[in-house]
Amino acid sequence: MATVAAQTYFTPEAYLALERKAEYKSEYRTGQIIAMSGASRSHNRITLDISTELNLQLRGKDCEVFSSDMRVRPSPDDSYFYPDVVIVCGKQEFEDDVLDTLLNPILVVEVLSPSTEAYDRGEKFNRYKQLASLQEYLLIAQDSVRVEHYRRHGTQWRLSNYRSLDAVLLLLPSIGCKLPLHDIYRRITMTD
Repeated sequence: MATVAAQTYFTPEAYLALERKAEYKSEYRTGQIIAMSGASRSHNRITLDISTELNLQLRGKDCEVFSSDMRVRPSPDDSYFYPDVVIVCGKQEFEDDVLDTLLNPILVVEVLSPSTEAYDRGEKFNRYKQLASLQEYLLIAQDSVRVEHYRRHGTQWRLSNYRSLDAVLLLLPSIGCKLPLHDIYRRITMTD
């Protein structure tokens, strides 16, 4: 007969206390601490290029781009995440005076990997939807030209797919930026 190891439940407060002292990043969901693995070279390049492009376009505007290390709390009870790129505009709201947990992002970008793709598309997106401030969610494939752009319209989310390097995310309306796919993938060699 197989036995199942008991999982330790952590409160959000316990997670934050541990995370702020930790050498490595972990996310939190429903009482569990999930260690984050390292990202691939392609993942890092895409994240950096998106951050750079949007940061340049937002220069002089009341928006700020954060890359990989800004924690986001979609719900006070059950989750903390580290998006690959997160943008906030206007007054920034943080969980506390440590200023390391953002509460009001307007746009979140996740670069997909084989181990997180289903989660980023499903449960994680459902948790991000709890953020009243969130207007756009981008999922970026790293192994093929594929961008999924979700935009909030009232209580609904509309999806646009982009699969050509000639395509441009015509406009990221929440931040007034354009994001050409050839800039996202400029340093990536596709295997298919």
